[in-house]
Amino acid sequence: MQQAPKMPQESNLAAQAALEQLQSDAPLGLKQGIFKKIRGGLFFALGYLLSPLCWWNDLIFNLPIAYGFGYLCSLFSPKLLIPCSIAGYWLSNVVGILLMQRGALDVFQNQPTERNLRKELFTGVVTSTIFTVVILTLIHLKILETPNLFSNS
Repeated sequence: MQQAPKMPQESNLAAQAALEQLQSDAPLGLKQGIFKKIRGGLFFALGYLLSPLCWWNDLIFNLPIAYGFGYLCSLFSPKLLIPCSIAGYWLSNVVGILLMQRGALDVFQNQPTERNLRKELFTGVVTSTIFTVVILTLIHLKILETPNLFSNS
């Protein structure tokens, strides 16, 4: 059998140093990947709870947030309570959709890519607006009924 030619000592040391560097970086990259997936899962879960996709969340999450936002605005003018509560409800849904989107990207996307915050925000606003318009249309066409909260009787 032939023996493989011996590599120079410098080349062997350089290869060994590169191998040690790769081995020391692997656990850090693995830990960052797991942390990113956990963070993405938490963002997705929180976003789902705030989004309009969760049917039971309004009473527990969105309405208290909306009322708190309206209450803060009503400190400036009492007439702002209802309009700002509606805006707060809408904003909580937008934030929910954005958190779901961000979390899904962290969990399901393996390779890091450039994120376009403006595009993500635009997508969240458009989808929430479409949802709001659909619900308002269903209420206007009397397909969905709303309770009369402010009746005098």
